[in-house]
Amino acid sequence: MSAKFAFNDPGQALDALAAKVSIVSTETVPLAQASGRVLAVDAIADRPSPAADVSAMDGYAIRLDGLKDDHPVVVDQSLPGRPMIDMPIKGVVRIFTGAIVPRGAEAIIKREDTIESGDHIEWRESAFAASLGQHIRRCGENGAVGDVFLQSGSVVSAASVASLANFGYAHVNAFRKVKLAIVTTGDEVIPVDQKPEAYQLRNSNAASLSVFASLHPCIELVSVTHAVDDEEGLAVVLQRAIGDADSVWLTGGVSMGDYDYVPDVVRRCGGTVVFHGLPIRPGKPILGAATMDGKVIFGFPGNPVSATVNARRFGVPMLDRASGRSQWAPVPMLVDVESEDAKTLSLHQFRLVRITGQGGAVCVDSQGSGDLVAMGNSDGFVAIPPNTQSQGRFAYFPWMG
Repeated sequence: MSAKFAFNDPGQALDALAAKVSIVSTETVPLAQASGRVLAVDAIADRPSPAADVSAMDGYAIRLDGLKDDHPVVVDQSLPGRPMIDMPIKGVVRIFTGAIVPRGAEAIIKREDTIESGDHIEWRESAFAASLGQHIRRCGENGAVGDVFLQSGSVVSAASVASLANFGYAHVNAFRKVKLAIVTTGDEVIPVDQKPEAYQLRNSNAASLSVFASLHPCIELVSVTHAVDDEEGLAVVLQRAIGDADSVWLTGGVSMGDYDYVPDVVRRCGGTVVFHGLPIRPGKPILGAATMDGKVIFGFPGNPVSATVNARRFGVPMLDRASGRSQWAPVPMLVDVESEDAKTLSLHQFRLVRITGQGGAVCVDSQGSGDLVAMGNSDGFVAIPPNTQSQGRFAYFPWMG
């Protein structure tokens, strides 16, 4: 790999930038609004789970010696939501799934292992295999009082919301949303709702990059601004964006052309450049910087495929890092890519793909980093190592992930 790059691997570049990121502050969030947010403190169990010995089956609570009685009497019943009762010396107690096991009961016999007849039951042959503790979920077997059941840095999901509710968390202490500002640049770029001349482009970058914020509940998009190719004007826009946001994504103006002002303006506005240029395609001119107070600034190339791919590969993980998420580094799934392209590059390739089935994908034909039609027909992209053909098993980054 060429020595002109500060980092030869995208992961190394992300790690270096992540070391300069500041984690956002915390706030209290109602549980109903906590999905997708990141826990700021460990969640602690306020009672055992289960809170008592409960039945795992519908059936009958017994003392084991009760199996000697061919036709035991059903003496009582234990229902979910009712206090514990005592197990009689003789007879059985009808019990339902989730109900508290009677004090003194030694096992639960499934209803299917009995023949029911009014107030009596008869044991089927399968019932005699019962053992001590059968079909009883013991108090605290899932977790004891004081156990950490969700760690700080965890993302709250539908599953973990259930856990939080179970242990009385009507509100959670979460990291606040990471504020993102998007700045697009270029004299040729016009709003989406305007009709362009042949020399103009609608602002697809603003539209596509904004979607990443909407997909992540821990991200708040605070502004989308466009700046023309003027250094002083761009400096004003960027300084305002840095003041309003935790991270700024710029598109365009990041290369070495006469009107590529982004690198100099980033430095003027207090950004320390960690990398400018990586051995990747698309997106080789990418810039990653951080301010003294830990705000991240990205300069993505203006070509729409480059901008969108690099926002997904680099921008989103840094937002996850700032959000307090402990597992912020991408751990992509692997897919098997079918391709007839035998060419290799000495760069890390990000190839557009379409998913074809369980674990399978095909490359999408593309005419380059301006091919919005190809990108629109893709499900994401795969990361292909240098000097590797585009057929094989590769890390997959979905657009909607």
